[in-house]
Formats: sequence, C-alpha cells, structure tokens
Amino acid sequence: MSLKGKVAIITGSTSGIGLGIARGFAKAGINVVINGLGDKTEIQGIRNELGSHGVKTLYHDADMRLPGQITDLVETTVHKLGSIDILVNNAGIQKVSAIDEFPPDKWDEIIAVNMSSSFHTIRSAVKHMRKQGWGRIINIASAHGLVASPFKSAYVTAKHGIVGMTKTVALEVALDNITCNAICPGYVKTALVEKQIADTARTRGISEDQVVNDILLAAQWTKKFVTVEQVAGTALFLCSDDAQNITGTSLSIDGGWTAA
Repeated sequence: MSLKGKVAIITGSTSGIGLGIARGFAKAGINVVINGLGDKTEIQGIRNELGSHGVKTLYHDADMRLPGQITDLVETTVHKLGSIDILVNNAGIQKVSAIDEFPPDKWDEIIAVNMSSSFHTIRSAVKHMRKQGWGRIINIASAHGLVASPFKSAYVTAKHGIVGMTKTVALEVALDNITCNAICPGYVKTALVEKQIADTARTRGISEDQVVNDILLAAQWTKKFVTVEQVAGTALFLCSDDAQNITGTSLSIDGGWTAA
C-alpha cells in the first residue's frame, strides 16, 4: 500500500527531529500537518519546502501544554484535510538539574509537553483512525525511555511514561488495523541537545567538549550522533505494510547505548 495521500500530524515539527520526519514524510507523498514554535515567515518557508513535493501542508500552533488546543489540532486536521492517518508525537522540552534543585513548575511543564500531550493527541486521533479502519501512531521516546541518566528526572520520567503508554495503546487498538510504536533515539544533534550540552556543562562544571565526548557519545558505542534522517526513515518504515505486525514496541536507534 502506498502512503501517498495519507495525512500525518507531527507535533514539535518546526525544527529538529520533528522537522526531519516532516521532510521524510513529504518526500514520500504524505500530506503533513506541522506544529511548533517559530515566526510566521520561518513557518511559511517550511510549508513551502514541504509543499514542493506536491503534498498538502497545514500549520497549527497548538500549545502542547493545553489539552483543548491539542484536541483542536486533531479536529482541524480532519476538517481541513479529510483524515488523520498518521500521528507522530514528537514535541519535547528538556531541563537538566539535580532533583533537589529541580523547579516544580519546570517538572510540570516537561510532563505536560513530553508525556501528557501524547495522551491528548492519541485520545483525539484514535476515534478517527477506527472509523477509517487504518492508523499509525508513532511516539518519539528516547533511550531515556529505557534507561536513566542523572539530572534529568522529569525527562526520564516522561519518556518512560511514553513507552508504557505505547504498549497500552497498542493493545487497545490491535484489532482496528492501527499500530502504536515508540522510537527511542540516542543523542541526535538538534537544538534541544545543543542546549542540553550547555546545561550539562554548567551543572557538572566541565567543558562542552567534555560533555559531548565523555558523557553523550560515551554512551553511544558507535561514537556518532543519530541523524534526523535516520529517525525519519524508521518512522516511515513503521507506517509501511511491512510493519503492520510491529506494534507495542520500542525501537532503539542509539548506537548500541541500551545494549550495554
């Protein structure tokens, strides 16, 4: 089955991993709904780029902390593009801090954006997927959905929660021709990771080069950052017919990190 003409929502897709997935989907002929931060000119430029592949594009500015806006993202997509076939929950933020110094408001925000937003998108999207008899839900988790690192209590908690939610949803929709899987990348060189490098250097009192070599890539046995294109390719595979019996799984793209 061709994916051409399918409709995908990708949260947090104006930069980083989400934008990489949007580009990969558009090249495959999938109509793309993007969401995230950025100025109007920047966002229009992204839409023009994606649209150059002959697909329809839509931008929705839903705040991933607000359930009502998340529901509107899904309903607007169905109203304007006719369906929601693929949902990629990618929106995420990060804060690096010791547990006893972790700001409670930042904890709440990370849990809302990185975990609860996926509950709200899935809850809204599943009823449409069931009606049309097909759907693919892909949650961008992290190696930190499988293992922990210090100073990232909220992020690790949220990503572990996403992995658990993935398994539960997969079982609930298994007879509806809908799959639900998580992709667990290691460190991907994005703006989020760049900020994390600076935060970790400050928290641990070491240089940014030391953070990259001794902390981040020390965990990835290939000693290479994951690329957004590799994540996008995995997401596309999970939407294909070859992956129709892959559901409830967490696929690691982490250079061997979680194998050790």
